[in-house]
Amino acid sequence: MDGDNVQQAPDWGPFGRPLFNDPKTRALTRVGVVDVGSNSVRMVVFDGAARSPAYFFNEKIMCGLGAGLSETGRLNPEGRRRALAAIHRFQLLAAGMDAAPLTTVATAAVREASDGPEFIAEVFQKTGLKIHVIDGREEARLSAQGVLLGWPGSYGLVCDIGGSSMEIARIRDGKVGERETSQLGPLKLQDVPGGKKGRKDYIKAEVEKLASVIGLDRNRLFLVGGSWRAIARIDMERRGYPLHVLHEYRMSTTAIRETVKFIEGEDLDALRKRCNISNSRMSLVPLACEVLLEVLRQFKPHDIAVSSYGIREGMLYQQMPQDLRDRDPLIESCRFAELKDSRHPGFGRTLFNFIQPIFRHVRPERMRLVKAACLLHDVTWRAHPDYRAEVCFDNSTRANLGGLRHSERVFLGLALLHRYKNKREGTQFEELIGLLSEDDIKQAEILGKAMRFGAMIWPEKDAGIGQLNWYPKKKVLELELAEAAWPLYGEVAEARFKSLANALEAEVALKMAPAKE
Repeated sequence: MDGDNVQQAPDWGPFGRPLFNDPKTRALTRVGVVDVGSNSVRMVVFDGAARSPAYFFNEKIMCGLGAGLSETGRLNPEGRRRALAAIHRFQLLAAGMDAAPLTTVATAAVREASDGPEFIAEVFQKTGLKIHVIDGREEARLSAQGVLLGWPGSYGLVCDIGGSSMEIARIRDGKVGERETSQLGPLKLQDVPGGKKGRKDYIKAEVEKLASVIGLDRNRLFLVGGSWRAIARIDMERRGYPLHVLHEYRMSTTAIRETVKFIEGEDLDALRKRCNISNSRMSLVPLACEVLLEVLRQFKPHDIAVSSYGIREGMLYQQMPQDLRDRDPLIESCRFAELKDSRHPGFGRTLFNFIQPIFRHVRPERMRLVKAACLLHDVTWRAHPDYRAEVCFDNSTRANLGGLRHSERVFLGLALLHRYKNKREGTQFEELIGLLSEDDIKQAEILGKAMRFGAMIWPEKDAGIGQLNWYPKKKVLELELAEAAWPLYGEVAEARFKSLANALEAEVALKMAPAKE
């Protein structure tokens, strides 16, 4: 054959197969990924919405493959044994979850160790799994893409710390720009000579090298990796922060410096127990703090956000066609939940169109929360009626939902609480509600009561039996119903309509919709 006419097979990366054959796909076929890191081995099985994959399964084993690597040049023998056992376990679990074939990737420890190829061969011999080794710059790119999966359009720097390396990448306009890797993992720092002063000089020199490649960027800094998450969890403990969701947790440079001082003054064993951090992870936290302080000193970000998404999510993002990437991960995950769990899939859109006139003057970022709430308004109907409101709140604030700030999680939860309950006083969530402003609390209540009323008068989706009209200057809330729909406006519906009007501090008006010709 003429070599010029030979078509190259598509490069599907470590997956070896396309995950998103149809660009219009909404649901993801179950996908399992094993990440063999320098400190831990983790398996994640993704399921759910294609644009916002959820964690069907997530387990981590702290193996310490990279412990002592700088000194010996080889993988830690005990870590190697534990990693092999973990991979074998994960292989069997994946088969039981219909998540096979597993995709297995390895980072710094395996790529740098002299016996890395031997370990890869042993894993293949005993499990049949092929380990794909990712180089440092590729690891930086995938981590940055993982951030973009959760925050489309984000800009700033992504800093991913592992056991043996640390990567930094720039993101802007939905793309990954400059990126570089370094030897700044805490396991590597344990072997730097000269004590704390020697480490300080080494860290400073390495971060300066990164800055020379990446350039200064004083926008947002996204932190990826277990050591960063441990520091964030301790920051929550120090502040008494009520929402223990690490993804999208925000910190300032000042707060991190205060937390580092807090760690230095605490008994580490007692602190790790309070914060539910493993002993092996906690032992690396002081070294990670030294690195983070230098990163902040060099790059001076205006704020810092923790990302639970990293290379595994970045691998999925790599395969997504652009039109799938362009979708809103929050709306996609809510749409998927509605389709899977609501009594009337598709009704959320009808409800949104019905109550939208009340919110026509809000900002786009608030309108997407209104839409998300409408899609989720019925997904917890199986819960006991006495607890349905609290289940709604808990699900929204702690669920695996992408593209949400913490305050937005609480806003969404409070709106859904009011979907099932008029009053919020006396619930166990009052401390979390304190994360919202008084105006946001009021808006969430209005949204919840609008959904609570709207769900009562729509017997089927797209029925077109009436509409709400809101006149904010006159403070009048008008309900316009078709003649055939008036029987739906019973005593309970009337009470809920008046409750909504009270929340708006409005008068009510009823109107007959003109008959359609």
